[in-house]
Amino acid sequence: MSQGNYVSRRRFIQGVGSAFFLAGLQAALPLPLWARANHWGLDGLPSARDRYDLTIGYSPIVIDGREGTATGINGTVPGPLVRLREGDEVTLNVTNALMDTEHSSIHWHGILVPFPMDGVPGVNFAGIPPGETYSYRYKLVQSGTYWYHSHSFLQEQSGTYGPLIIDPKDGEPWPYDRDYVVVLSDWSFEKPETLFRNLNLLGHYYNYQQRTLGDFIRDIRQDGFKETMDERLAWGKMRMSPVDLADVTGAAYTYLMNGNSPDMNWTALFAPGETVRLRFINASAMSNFDVRIPGLDMDVVMADGKAVRPVTVQEFRIGVAETYDVLVRPREDRPFTLFAESIDRSGYARGTLSPEPGLTAPVPLLRKRPVRGLQDIGMGMMVGEMNEGEMGGGHGGHGGHGEMGTKDDPRIPGPNGPEPFMPDRKTSVNVAMTIPNPRYRLDEPGLGLGHDGWKVLTYKDLTSEEPPEYADTPEREMTIHITANMERYMFSFDGMKYTEHPGPYLFRHNERLRLFLVNHTMMDHPIHLHGMWMQLENGADRLPYKHTILVKPGEVVSALITPIEKGDWAFHCHLLLHMEAGMFQVVRVV
Repeated sequence: MSQGNYVSRRRFIQGVGSAFFLAGLQAALPLPLWARANHWGLDGLPSARDRYDLTIGYSPIVIDGREGTATGINGTVPGPLVRLREGDEVTLNVTNALMDTEHSSIHWHGILVPFPMDGVPGVNFAGIPPGETYSYRYKLVQSGTYWYHSHSFLQEQSGTYGPLIIDPKDGEPWPYDRDYVVVLSDWSFEKPETLFRNLNLLGHYYNYQQRTLGDFIRDIRQDGFKETMDERLAWGKMRMSPVDLADVTGAAYTYLMNGNSPDMNWTALFAPGETVRLRFINASAMSNFDVRIPGLDMDVVMADGKAVRPVTVQEFRIGVAETYDVLVRPREDRPFTLFAESIDRSGYARGTLSPEPGLTAPVPLLRKRPVRGLQDIGMGMMVGEMNEGEMGGGHGGHGGHGEMGTKDDPRIPGPNGPEPFMPDRKTSVNVAMTIPNPRYRLDEPGLGLGHDGWKVLTYKDLTSEEPPEYADTPEREMTIHITANMERYMFSFDGMKYTEHPGPYLFRHNERLRLFLVNHTMMDHPIHLHGMWMQLENGADRLPYKHTILVKPGEVVSALITPIEKGDWAFHCHLLLHMEAGMFQVVRVV
């Protein structure tokens, strides 16, 4: 595979002239062609190409009549649809026109590439300085639905992202009549740096859904005074709130579907009886969504770009950076609402699947904001059993107290070593709590889901449709702990922020590694490993492939990994501000 290279400043000036012309043209058309409601799906758009020129620069953005400035690509948010073909050698020229920043970059999320093409400044290349172009060149060895985004500073939050589709060389495995990309994202008119600063000042700065005195009185009536007080004291000792479900909420965000606000109502057409493929991509910086189309079943046929055995559901949770392809078959000659509700119920993205332009369907009401229980984060034993010093300051609690022990759960393969599920640095200031008995939760849909009378997708439902590529038996086991001190807005792996780790995690080239991820925090974290697949050990006869795993609070997840490319790779939480706060590490494959 070819190596990338930088383009000279002289050539850049010529390129910038074209880019500015393009930006000026797009200023009048702030959405890319594929994302406009008057262009219907991929039909009619240019077929796959093997070369794209992308320019990252400041561009205007208008949402619901309010104007702002984005770091768009070729002048739009989201950026152009990059459509490639499996087996091709591709060239993707990326120009940094952000003249006041140290560097920019593009990472091809979920794409298997040589490490110099992965696009993470400081890890596997130096970044793209202002005024220069970097040529990414590599051969495509996969197909499916993916996306791309900047890995420089907080540019992803301000608009540097777009969809990426790779057409399979042997044709699609399922028939369908129409094909749409559905990019979910979160936009704020506050600068990303301001969001980060405010959260460092106060972790729940944007959470306007705190529990009230009325909730307290209701809980006493429902659960009793002692139980309610114990529960409140337990959360207080952890310096956490059970309703801190998202750091940045609808108070600061407008949730977008293909760059359209809910009022702009992105629309996709269908004819009754057709099969429609919807490629959902969560390109948000900080928002997990719960997606449903009232009145329609969805057959999930692809997860993170890899084919899975079809699963019929009515709803699925999509973590930041995940992708799901679904097939829907509307029979009725009426519109349907595409509804993506934020995990904390503070807002939603919305579009319409319609038999003709201009129609709308009823938009569901936001459901009540869920409340985490101590059981939800593996800390149920705290109620009534708190002793001074058990929590906070980095001390762990007791054992399971009636819950199935981790080692006793046959659904958790291994561990073969002693006590792998407790971090060594539990006294670190970065670790506010440790989960003494993390649980298998792959069969759970997630907080706030599963009680509405319809089927919600779980990771347990996923079975790969692709033939096995790697060995079944691991040669080695490794545990990485997801840790945090949310009150201080510190996020880390194994109790250490990125700058505190003594060195990278070491993977061996072509080994079969079992990786345990243990979430010792009270938030869901979408954990992304660059350059290789993680195969979820969910009990399926063919383990599903994932590039990003949404790990629930108090959960232990095991995944099998075969590192196929040597080099340095990023490993991080894909909540952008968590990564910025330290939940990032380098994996070195040797």
